[in-house]
Amino acid sequence: MEIYEPVKIFPKEEKYELTNQLVRSVRSITANIAEGHGRFTYKDQIHFCVQARGSLSETLNHLIDAYGRAYINSETLKTLEENIASVGKLLNGYITFLRSASTQ
Repeated sequence: MEIYEPVKIFPKEEKYELTNQLVRSVRSITANIAEGHGRFTYKDQIHFCVQARGSLSETLNHLIDAYGRAYINSETLKTLEENIASVGKLLNGYITFLRSASTQ
C-alpha cells in the first residue's frame, strides 16, 4: 500500500510507463500469493510464491529506476527497500515451509 503515495508525484508522461509497471508489479506480489494459496498442491503453491518473489524483485528494480530519475528521494527508496526486504524474508520463510511440508 505504501507504493501508491510516491507514484502520485511521478510525471504524467510516466503514467503508462514506470507508474503502471510499478503498480502492476506490486499488485502481482499479493495476487500470486493468493493464487498459490488457492491451489491444492504444494507444488503449485511454491510455484506462485516463487513468482511473487520475482515480482518483489521487479518492484525493487522499478523503485531504483524511479530514484535514478529523481522521482523519489533516497529516504523513500530506503524505506521501501527495507519493506521489500522484510516481505522477502517472510516469503522465503513461507516457501521453505511449503517445501518442507511437501516432502512429508
